Amino acid sequence: MTRFRKITGFIHLWLGLISGLVVLVLSITGCIFAFQKEISDVVYSKVLLVKSPSAGAPLPYSVLLGKARQTIGKGREVNYSVSYKDRGRAWEFMTYKGGDEKAFFYFDTIDYYDSVFINPYTGAVTGHIDYKHEFFNIIKMLHWGLLLNDSYGQIITGCSTLIFVIMLITGMIMWWPKKWSKSNINRSFKVKWKAGFKRVNYDLHNVPGFYAMLLTLILALTGLVFAFTWFQQVVYFVASGTSVQPVIKYEKSVSVTPVSSPIDFAFLRAKAMFPTSDRITVGPASGKEGVIFINGIRGKETYYNADILQFDRYTGKLLNRRNYDEQNAGEKLYGMNYDIHVGAILGLPGKILAFIASLIAASLPITGFMIWLGRKKKKKRKS
Repeated sequence: MTRFRKITGFIHLWLGLISGLVVLVLSITGCIFAFQKEISDVVYSKVLLVKSPSAGAPLPYSVLLGKARQTIGKGREVNYSVSYKDRGRAWEFMTYKGGDEKAFFYFDTIDYYDSVFINPYTGAVTGHIDYKHEFFNIIKMLHWGLLLNDSYGQIITGCSTLIFVIMLITGMIMWWPKKWSKSNINRSFKVKWKAGFKRVNYDLHNVPGFYAMLLTLILALTGLVFAFTWFQQVVYFVASGTSVQPVIKYEKSVSVTPVSSPIDFAFLRAKAMFPTSDRITVGPASGKEGVIFINGIRGKETYYNADILQFDRYTGKLLNRRNYDEQNAGEKLYGMNYDIHVGAILGLPGKILAFIASLIAASLPITGFMIWLGRKKKKKRKS
């Protein structure tokens, strides 16, 4: 064995022992979250889905918003809403309030995080979901920061993901056959199932790791974008060729005598401007000069392909529009990052690939640890 391979193996071993447990948690939670939408649509079908009417328009947005506020109760405001082109889905009205910013655990950093779902054609409340304690959101936050405050959790998950990237590279170096003979090729590309446990375990560490390397690398790199600002900037620079961010103009509402139901006027205008959008999100205005933000998102699950409108909160007048096509390559790639990370960018096939890659990534710390344990026992017996 050459000196270079020895050093590579040493780095691979100890980085794996340092980060293995965190990588295992991140990978398993990634597997579970891959089909979150499909499972949620079944588990919460009575809440999320409604009987699609054959004809008729939804009730005015202000009526549904009022119903949501009434259901949420006094002291809480609707921070965000999602309406769907799909007539078989309930509309979502969300309320959120942060908790102790300095708390150590995730649950203490949130006061409440709830959504009310309403049938847009009848105004009936179909149900309520407490996202703070909802299973998939807990899985997501475990993946995001180990259920710790972002200040601590994301440093741990980010550093572990960075180590995992280095391990993928060192693992590829160690996997690479010294000679491309037939026996070496079989050893590198096939699992020898009829061999003993140690050999099968060794092959299960090397062979699936090689086949899934590109996918696991993509998952890891997109994870780093969330974890580190400096990595976001690197990705932005590589994609756009510049480190200068575009100046996005944020308008202000002008305090005048308000017209009747400006939110309805703005919402109907947005619907007319977004004929191809699958979802329309609304962020109600906050403060005297705040504006109503309405996004038109093309894609039933993805988020990247969206146009953004700003409306005056008093008159419903359109103040600004920024389309997806106006973004530069860096903005577009950053906007796609979440959809790439969860595999939704390619639809169901993409989520299946993300699930398989996460499953293989979860197996690597286990098979790697067993290889190390076996070698350690072998050394003891020799001594």
